[in-house]
Amino acid sequence: MAVVEQIFPALTWRIRHIAMYPDHPYEFVKLANDFDGVHFGIYVDYELTGVVSLFTQGNVGQFRKLAVLPEAQNQGLGKQLMDYLIDFCKIQKLTKLWCNARVNAKEFYTKFGFYETDKTYSADGFDFVIMELEIKHKDTKNTKC
Repeated sequence: MAVVEQIFPALTWRIRHIAMYPDHPYEFVKLANDFDGVHFGIYVDYELTGVVSLFTQGNVGQFRKLAVLPEAQNQGLGKQLMDYLIDFCKIQKLTKLWCNARVNAKEFYTKFGFYETDKTYSADGFDFVIMELEIKHKDTKNTKC
């Protein structure tokens, strides 16, 4: 059973390092603004197995460093983290969510409604494309009891 919880920023670093940048120094995965974000972890049998970090500015959110341990990938954990993150953004009344997606992972994000922008770049040996999601909120004005 997998459970998503809000976690302390430093708990993300080990997962980021192992899953994303194992050949870089551990310090490489620490973001300057980590303590300004909201971080979520997915636990499988009480073991932290995946993470994602959210940073907001006004009503726009950027998520960074979605990572699942290699031995637990392709089991739906990334999807579960993304579903939780998008629901959290809706509750927070964000209107847009975006990310710097690795080009080889962009199909994963399109499954959640993200679309590619024309903004691309390369860093640390990876090609990235900025992807965005317009967050739709249910209209509660016309609901009947």
